[in-house]
Amino acid sequence: TKFGYIVDCIDIYKQPAFDHPLLKNHKLQRKPSFRNLFEKTNVMNSSTKSIFGLEKDECPRGTVPIRRTTKDNLIQSKLLSNNHILVQDLPGVHSDNYKKTGCFNLYCSGFVQTNSNKYFGARLEKTSIYNGLMMETTISITKDLKGNWWINYLGENIGYFPSKLFSNMTSVDQVGWGGRTSTPPHTPSPQMGSGYFPDENFRHACYFRNISFQNDSRTDYGPRYYHTNTLKDNPNCFGVDYYENIGKQFGYSLQFGGLGGNCGN
Repeated sequence: TKFGYIVDCIDIYKQPAFDHPLLKNHKLQRKPSFRNLFEKTNVMNSSTKSIFGLEKDECPRGTVPIRRTTKDNLIQSKLLSNNHILVQDLPGVHSDNYKKTGCFNLYCSGFVQTNSNKYFGARLEKTSIYNGLMMETTISITKDLKGNWWINYLGENIGYFPSKLFSNMTSVDQVGWGGRTSTPPHTPSPQMGSGYFPDENFRHACYFRNISFQNDSRTDYGPRYYHTNTLKDNPNCFGVDYYENIGKQFGYSLQFGGLGGNCGN
C-alpha cells in the first residue's frame, strides 16, 4: 500500500483465523443469516468515504486480504499485553471472559475474513477537521442465528467472530460505545478522538450518532438515559457525554475524547 505495509491475498480457507485451536474444525460461513441493517453504500457518491480497503483492486476469488504482521507489530502487541488487563499474549479473543485471553486488533487469531476488498488494520487516510469537514462511517456488529458475530462496514459484511471464541456471549446484556488509548506505564497518553472534550458541537469532539441495539426479534432500540452509564477513568484527560435522542440526522448520540497527557496508567 502507499503507507508502506503489505497486504497479502490469502486462501480463504487458510487464513490466520483457522490457526486458533477452537476453530480447527470450523465450517466457513460465507454470509450471515440475517438481512443487513444498512444498505450497501456507493462511496463515490456519499459523504461517508471508504477508509478500510484495498486502494484499487480486490483479491482474486477464493482469497481474502490480510495485512502482513511485522516484527514492530508484535513488539507493540507485546507492550499492550504487558500493560492492559484485557490483553494477554495468548491465542484467543476474550474466549474466557477476559481472564487470560484476548488482544487488540487482529494480532491473535480468531476473526474470519470473508470480504475480498475491505480488511482490518488499514490506516485511516482522511480524518475530520475541527469545525470543518467531518469524516464518518457506518459500522454494525450483529449476531446471526448460528451465534457468530458479524462486522458490517458501509453495508458490506467484512467477516465474523465465531461463537466458539466466547464463553459469555450466548446473549448480551451490555453494549458500549466510546474510545480508548494505551501507552506504556508512566508515559503521557495520546489524544483521544479529535483531542477535544465533548461540547455538544458535532464539528468539534469525536462522536457516535444514530446508535442502537437490537433485541432477539431484530427490533432496534435507542438507549434511554436510564439504560446508560458513562465511564471516564480520568476526567482531567478525557470526557464522554450522552445526549440520548437529539433528533434530525443524529438521533441517539454521544461525544467523547480529550487532550490526553499525564493520565496515569
